[in-house]
Amino acid sequence: MNSFMVYAPTKLVFGVDSLKKLHEQVLPGKKALVVISNGRSVRKNGYLDSLVAELESAKKEYVIFDKIESNPTKDAVMNGAAFARENNCDFVVALGGGSVMDASKAIAAMATNPGDLWDYVYGGTGKAQPLSAAPLPNICITTSAGTGSEVDPWGVVSNLDTQEKIGFGGDPRLFPTIAIVDPRLMLTVPKTFTAYQGFDALFHSLEGYISLAASDISDMYAAQAISAIGANLARVVNNLGDLEGRSKIAYANTMSGYVMVVGGVTSEHSIEHAMSAFHHDLPHGAGLIMISYAYFKHFVDAHSSDDRFVKMAQLLGNKEASKPEDFLTGLKQLQEACGVANLKMSDFGIKPEEFEGIAKNALETMGGLFTLDRVQIGVDDIVEILKESYK
Repeated sequence: MNSFMVYAPTKLVFGVDSLKKLHEQVLPGKKALVVISNGRSVRKNGYLDSLVAELESAKKEYVIFDKIESNPTKDAVMNGAAFARENNCDFVVALGGGSVMDASKAIAAMATNPGDLWDYVYGGTGKAQPLSAAPLPNICITTSAGTGSEVDPWGVVSNLDTQEKIGFGGDPRLFPTIAIVDPRLMLTVPKTFTAYQGFDALFHSLEGYISLAASDISDMYAAQAISAIGANLARVVNNLGDLEGRSKIAYANTMSGYVMVVGGVTSEHSIEHAMSAFHHDLPHGAGLIMISYAYFKHFVDAHSSDDRFVKMAQLLGNKEASKPEDFLTGLKQLQEACGVANLKMSDFGIKPEEFEGIAKNALETMGGLFTLDRVQIGVDDIVEILKESYK
């Protein structure tokens, strides 16, 4: 057994119709800032109405901030924080996917701390200051299965002025106080984004499994997630109304969130964040899918952790796997089964002449994740991975 530390204070309420249990929880304030996206889905599908009913049942006041983009920006965070202060909100409730939950943590921090969000960002042009005041308590209600953000103290935010997309947080006071994971809220996610989000969750655990931060406990969470996604993601992508399948993917997503709490992901995420810093409309999951085969092949070819790649192949469903390359085969087969094997960078405006800039941006803004790679990679390696991934 190796050494590890666990601090995961979020109260997790998991299961079909668990949103209806929110009013039964001890909510951490009197007036909520409800954070949702700038889209229409949570209103159209009745999820916002359900949340409002829960808050009213709990006799809590609320105001709604609906300005969060698919890749949340610093400006939206700062506007949300100002709105929270103007309305005397004393806690935050996120209702949405990873972008909304990520933004809500940053809003919770900036509602109580002076200055600009980038004063508290580590990496790139961030000033790396610690939070001086406790953030507002936050509750996360996830409507997608992709980021695991409902149980961790991190968020990813883009600074359009500096072309940076960086993970913010880590302060233990940013852990959500309550996480609601209700698979019924995920039934309306379209096919393409069900696949993108499912692969994002998968990569959290795949990266965590080969990370230098891996431990016996992170391996436990990762194994649960990898096997559940391998067995159920294609099933759900091809039958969006499958509530049992959605529940299993939702479970895998939250387990992948715990992988990041007790372990850590690797440089694949840094590379993709740089890609979407350059191309703000690139969905995070799509970017990860596009580079994943070449990325993992680089580490397979380097024999960075042969036994772990074999084990991941087995967890994905190939019980007879005996060599690292079997993992690459399994990864490709799952992407084909989910209809995302032929995503093209060029369809999202990415150009080969940007590759070196993307590589340098990844190292400068989120270089910490590169330290968790079992074989160190640099600019030339990243450029080669991007070239091999390009279509």
